Amino acid sequence: MAKVLVATQNMPREEWLAWRKKGIGGSDASIACGLNRYKSPVELWLEKTGQVEPQTAGEAAYWGTLLEPLIRLEFAERTGLPIKQEQSLLQHSQYPFMLANLDGIVLDPVHGKCVFEAKTTNAFNSAAWLDRVQEEYQLQVQHYLAVTSLAGAYIAVLIGGNQFKWYFIARDEDLIALLIELEVRFWHHVETQTPPPLDGSEASSELLGRLYPQANKKQIILPDDALPLLSQYEEASAEEKSAAESKNEAVNKLKALLGENESGTLGERIITWKSISSERLDTKTIKSDLPEVYAKYLSTSSYRRFSIK
Repeated sequence: MAKVLVATQNMPREEWLAWRKKGIGGSDASIACGLNRYKSPVELWLEKTGQVEPQTAGEAAYWGTLLEPLIRLEFAERTGLPIKQEQSLLQHSQYPFMLANLDGIVLDPVHGKCVFEAKTTNAFNSAAWLDRVQEEYQLQVQHYLAVTSLAGAYIAVLIGGNQFKWYFIARDEDLIALLIELEVRFWHHVETQTPPPLDGSEASSELLGRLYPQANKKQIILPDDALPLLSQYEEASAEEKSAAESKNEAVNKLKALLGENESGTLGERIITWKSISSERLDTKTIKSDLPEVYAKYLSTSSYRRFSIK
C-alpha cells in the first residue's frame, strides 16, 4: 500500500513543485524510461538535481487543471461509477522516490478501487485517442498502479472541447516490474549526481556546455569508439540536407500556388505567406560613425563551435 507523503489540499503550486522534485511522478515515468516524445531523461535529470527549473505550465496545462473537476463529474455521470478525490501526494512503500498525485480514485464494484486520470487534448489529436491510450499515459497510470497497489485505472479524455472518451487499463505486473527497474536506474543517476546517457536533445547539449565551457586548445587522439559516431553524424547530415531540400521544394510550390494571396486553406489547415517588415540596428554603420558608442555597448559572449572537416 502507498504511504501518504504530504497533503496537497490548498497547497500552493510552488510548494507542490518542490515536493515533486523529491521523486519520480506519474508524468515523469515515460521520460525517466526514455520513452517520451517531448522530453529527454537528461532534461528530467537536470530538473530533479536542481540544475534547471521545470518548464512553467502552458495554456494547455492550465485548462487541463481547470477542467479536471468537470471531467471527473462527467465520467461519474456517464459510467455511474463514483469517484473519490485524492488530495495527497502518495509514496511507494518500498521505493520512496516513486510518487503519485492522483486525479481521483474510482470506486468500481467489478475491479475494486481504481486510479482515475483526467486528460484534455485538442481536436488535432483525436486520431491518437481513437481506440487506444498513448504509450506515455499507459506508463503514467502503470506507475500510479505500482505506487498504490490498485488493480486498474480509468483514463477519461475531453477532445477538442466536445468529444468525451474513457478507457480502462488493467494492472500489468510485467510492465510494472520493468518500469520500476528503469526508474530505479534513473533515480540512481539523480542520487549520485551523474547524468544519464547523452542523447540528441537540447538538454544534453546544454549539459555538455555546462561541463566543458572552455576549450584548452589541446589536440587528442579519439578512441575507435568514435568511428560509428562519425558515420552517424555524416549519414544524418546527408539526410538532413536532403530533407531540407525536399521541404524547401514543397514551400516554394505552395508559395507559387498562393501567388499574391496572403493565405490559403486546405481542409482544416491554413497556409500563410505574409508580408512582414522589421527594423534592425545597422551595427556596421554605428561602428563606423560612432566607434565610442559602439565600444561602450559592445558585449562579448563565449561558446564552443563544433565542426568536422
